[in-house]
Amino acid sequence: MPYYVLFYDVVDDYVTRRAPFRQEHLKLAADAHARGEIVMGGAFADPANKVLIVFRGEDRSVAESFARKDPYVINGLVTRWEVRPWTVVIGGADTVPPAAPKP
Repeated sequence: MPYYVLFYDVVDDYVTRRAPFRQEHLKLAADAHARGEIVMGGAFADPANKVLIVFRGEDRSVAESFARKDPYVINGLVTRWEVRPWTVVIGGADTVPPAAPKP
């Protein structure tokens, strides 16, 4: 199954402003993770100005649907979002570990 990455650009005071919506956002994410849609996700630090969430699904609509329901998007904490297909070469569930180098 393909991977898709959801990128968020967030407001300058994102860490402070997200507090009232954080539990609802985390529930949405936990439910998507339990269904196998979200592989991993989190916010960048220093500066905390972007978020990256990795999805697996038949198409990009899984990630797009998440963004449209996310309280961070709905309440204006996300200034821009984008979904991009991601080709995993190493480390994904469908990749084959590389052969060990020969001595």
